[in-house]
Amino acid sequence: MLISWRVLADDPADARFSVLRNGRRVHRTRAGEASAFRDAAGTPQDHYAVQREGGAGALQPAMVWPAGYLSIPLSPPPGGVTEAGERYTYTANDASAGDLDGDGQYEIVLKWDPTNSHDNSQAGYTGDVYLDAYRLDGTRLWRIDLGRNIRAGAHYTQFLVYDFDGDGRAEVAMKTADGTVDGTGAVLGDPAADWRSHGGEVAQRDRTGARVKPDGTMVAPMEGRIVRGPETLTVFDGASGRALASVPYDPPRYPGGNPTPGELAQSWGDGYANRSDRFLAGVAYLDGVHPSMVFGRGYYARTALAAWDWRGGKLTERWLFDSAAPGNADYGGRGNHQLAIADVDHDGRDEVIYGSMAIDDDGTGLWTQPLYHGDAMHVGDLDPARPGLEKFSVFEETGHNGRIGSALMDAATGALLWQKSAERDTGRGLAADIDPRHYGAEFWGSNSDRLFDVAGKAVGPAPRPTNFAIWWDGDLLRELLDGTTISKWNWEIGKGAALLAPTGLASNNSTKATPALQADLLGDWREEVVWRSADNRELRLYTTPWSTTHRFVTLMQDRTYRLSIAWQNTAYNQPPHPGFYIGAGAEGAK
Repeated sequence: MLISWRVLADDPADARFSVLRNGRRVHRTRAGEASAFRDAAGTPQDHYAVQREGGAGALQPAMVWPAGYLSIPLSPPPGGVTEAGERYTYTANDASAGDLDGDGQYEIVLKWDPTNSHDNSQAGYTGDVYLDAYRLDGTRLWRIDLGRNIRAGAHYTQFLVYDFDGDGRAEVAMKTADGTVDGTGAVLGDPAADWRSHGGEVAQRDRTGARVKPDGTMVAPMEGRIVRGPETLTVFDGASGRALASVPYDPPRYPGGNPTPGELAQSWGDGYANRSDRFLAGVAYLDGVHPSMVFGRGYYARTALAAWDWRGGKLTERWLFDSAAPGNADYGGRGNHQLAIADVDHDGRDEVIYGSMAIDDDGTGLWTQPLYHGDAMHVGDLDPARPGLEKFSVFEETGHNGRIGSALMDAATGALLWQKSAERDTGRGLAADIDPRHYGAEFWGSNSDRLFDVAGKAVGPAPRPTNFAIWWDGDLLRELLDGTTISKWNWEIGKGAALLAPTGLASNNSTKATPALQADLLGDWREEVVWRSADNRELRLYTTPWSTTHRFVTLMQDRTYRLSIAWQNTAYNQPPHPGFYIGAGAEGAK
């Protein structure tokens, strides 16, 4: 039996811990020893607890999982039939974590995705989007139905789970609309409103990927799209799902909320909501002390971000950044399919890294580069020999950015440290330390079959998995998480080997093959992974069975990492990174 527990930031560096089995101490850690103990004589029938010595720590009982994972039972929403006669059901999709009820333990907030969800480029009706909150024992706290006026798809509902007002309980914040039903059954706005486009409505379309009719007209079908009606930002109580406050969503699609296709195209670049309805969201400590919400809209053309504070039961806007505003034109078209939050300029306040651009804590532009948008990026201390943080990105618009398919950049200035060429879209890219022969992270992407070190030098073949990376087996290297398999990269032979490949599970988001959630939820500094079962009747939370000799403060107390968990569900999910280096050559416990 492996017993592991958290080391907290306020624990003394020499704190010692006792491990008890059935009430009797079986291990006492040395000062600085890892917060993990393998009990060779233990069984799943035993009861364990851990206590920090010195009179300051209460006895903490441990969970025991005889199956090797924690099962969290789910209740899928009922399926339905669209106005077009299409049947749909539901799959458990992205998840986030927060202490919703103040009991000191994380709860899971899960988004349910209808099987007819759509990308913004596609027309069609979708089923409603639902969010559930579950305790780890499977108790469902509430269900929120976002209603017919919120479309389903990876780019529409980015939900934030965080304690925004400092009361010890996390809130949930996201975009809502007429007909949203909160966790208590109360309806927001007009329950009868239907703002979806119906019938044969069409809108003029830009030339990117458009089909041209014989008469030369380019149009996009509008059925199921939502380009009219009020949009709101709502904060929900984490324990009950009750709507606490709603305000008009900023940035809006258009003043007044009901643009014509021409007005929408003039504002965002097309008239059918492919650009205007691509949303991103994150949490940032913009004043260095209190968390704020950041909601972004658009990244292909116009780019807009709004920061909001939840204080004293009120939502107030802190700032709005818009590439359409005077002086900001160079920030248009530079967004990504996700964002990252970190204090890149080391002033104690967070910045928003929004692709090939960054916004300072005060809502002004920090830097921008004409590299345009991409599908993946990673921000962290990727090159520990350099001061500050780095950003590794892959890019899609290689025809406009000088044939740059991937690049390592200084996260504070946007300066290119090195770049790799590509003739077409580089759709995947990952940064993680997987080879101990090279100090710092290694980098690879779908534009090359080579693995690169922090200087951009090819150091061997690249792994095929390029989705997630996870600290799992106990050493300081990261393992690869792809689909429902965790594998170890063998740098000596240039191949991977599975460490965990459970059956009966499914990954999310099509070819992205992502878990519901990856985070340091329990135990020591290493990470857990949450997958859905193939029948969507349970979430399975897996934690490592491997011991470790390394001791770190729980990653959830590193601000950059914790904020990574908050934004992980945003659009094209990416793995979390801390704001300090963990990898071969890292010195000491953090």
